[in-house]
Amino acid sequence: MDILSIIIIGVGLSMDCFAVSISKGIHAKQHYFWLTFRMAVLFGLSQAIMPLIGYQLGAGYAVYMKNIDHWVAFGLLSLIGGKMVIEGFKPIDPDSDKVINPFAWGTLLSLSLATSIDAFATGIVFIPYQGIIWKAIPIIGLTSFSFTFFGMYIGVHFGKRFHLKVEMIGGFILIGIGLKILIEHLIN
Repeated sequence: MDILSIIIIGVGLSMDCFAVSISKGIHAKQHYFWLTFRMAVLFGLSQAIMPLIGYQLGAGYAVYMKNIDHWVAFGLLSLIGGKMVIEGFKPIDPDSDKVINPFAWGTLLSLSLATSIDAFATGIVFIPYQGIIWKAIPIIGLTSFSFTFFGMYIGVHFGKRFHLKVEMIGGFILIGIGLKILIEHLIN
């Protein structure tokens, strides 16, 4: 396996991070460098570590996970996305003191894990290629970091121009990503 193949795998794995970060950016309405950086680091680390875990566990155990990984990703993304859609239907209470933080550690951690479940299964791909996993980890991590960082930037600037129910849009995007993962695995 060559470096170009690893880069293509990294880009493919980064697409979910990119879509989620765009939806988070739309929700943010303003670009905060440190929040964006924190999210990009978390997503990049998750995407880099999961193939290593899949690789280390080996084909024996990973085969079992491969049978359910798409259901886990679909379930997590649908739950998070569904919650966002429901929140989008709620009327905004101007007297409410409660501020929802879309960049809370728990939310970002659950999203980073949900979007990196495919990366876990991808670790199996590297088993026949001794040592290549150590080249793949930084490439996948940096690619996911970059796509997440720029996705947030794009989302923020898109969100400034259009006044939309961003919670609902973000929720539908997350549900769509989960559905895409589920359909791709069921077809294959």
